[in-house]
Amino acid sequence: MEHVGVVVSDLAAAVAFFVELGLELEGEMTVEGRLVDRIVGLDGVRSDVAMVRTPDGHGKVELIKYHTPTSQAGDPGAPANALGIRHLLFAVEGIDDVLDRLRAHGAELVGEVVRYEDSYRLCYVRGPEGIIIELAEQIK
Repeated sequence: MEHVGVVVSDLAAAVAFFVELGLELEGEMTVEGRLVDRIVGLDGVRSDVAMVRTPDGHGKVELIKYHTPTSQAGDPGAPANALGIRHLLFAVEGIDDVLDRLRAHGAELVGEVVRYEDSYRLCYVRGPEGIIIELAEQIK
């Protein structure tokens, strides 16, 4: 897999959240024109795109802010069992520190931080736009 695309209304806030999580901003650009319209199946597309990547370079998240046509609002409070892509998992070190840093960007725990057997500490965090991120800290 090359990347996952996430549509957002506040691109700067979404970028700041993922950078705080440890991803690196790879680049930003504006895309528009007939070719883009044909790819995404919409007319009159103009969007700003930011690509963030994991430090190891193996995973990317494409954050997209559509200016035109306007986006339809989703449910930012949708529960973890709602249909569709519900969360992205990131392996982290120091899950408590990561949580503290993400809270400064408006993140909230969905449930609790739990120890899963002797392998991981896990939790779901709701970030900007209602995006759910699962954090996994391997127990050593």
